[in-house]
Amino acid sequence: MFASIYGAAVAPAQFFLMAGAALVTGFLYAWLMSRRVRSSRRFFLVCALIPFVVGAVITFVNGNIGAGVAIGGAFSLIRFRSAQGSAEEIAAILAAMGSGIAFGMGYLGYGVVILLGLAAVYLLLSGLDIFAHRGQDADRLLRVTIPEALEYNGVFDETFARYLKRAENVGVKTTGMGSMFRLSYRVQMKDPAEEKAFIDELRTLNGNLEISLLPWVEPQNQL
Repeated sequence: MFASIYGAAVAPAQFFLMAGAALVTGFLYAWLMSRRVRSSRRFFLVCALIPFVVGAVITFVNGNIGAGVAIGGAFSLIRFRSAQGSAEEIAAILAAMGSGIAFGMGYLGYGVVILLGLAAVYLLLSGLDIFAHRGQDADRLLRVTIPEALEYNGVFDETFARYLKRAENVGVKTTGMGSMFRLSYRVQMKDPAEEKAFIDELRTLNGNLEISLLPWVEPQNQL
């Protein structure tokens, strides 16, 4: 089961056996990961196909250094323009690629164990209350829009000290064709019941411009 099905040369039957194992395991893996990872349908379709694609590439290279260099050069021409994925998406892609290498070398048993084993471990760990520090879920993302003429350094310090346990400036961005600034803070309320009073006080300082207080998510771009 854990021996390579390939010999010196790859027979068509061996290749299609590898393809079947990689595709079936890949789709089962994508279905399992979709139970916990929040992403698009297209992402999970890609996850399902990656083990076969990587396995096919490894199979065709089959120790041929020249072919390996040519494939590496072809892949280097691809310019990815998509946004960086979440940690879960990156981990899912890496696991699918790792199993694809095992499939491509003919080790079908190892490929199945790597893919489904990692999916099972992820589902187990994500269901346990570990690696979650107290107070982390209480973090909020505060966005405050201010007029261009307002000096924002220190303008909210008194209000923050009265209502917040902590406040961390995570970015500044111009908006409204440069006529306004949008300030982003990672904050934690002292008392969530005072949220409206907190926002009302901020409105008196920012000229009643837009304010939002959202759940904190580790961002690609919080601005």
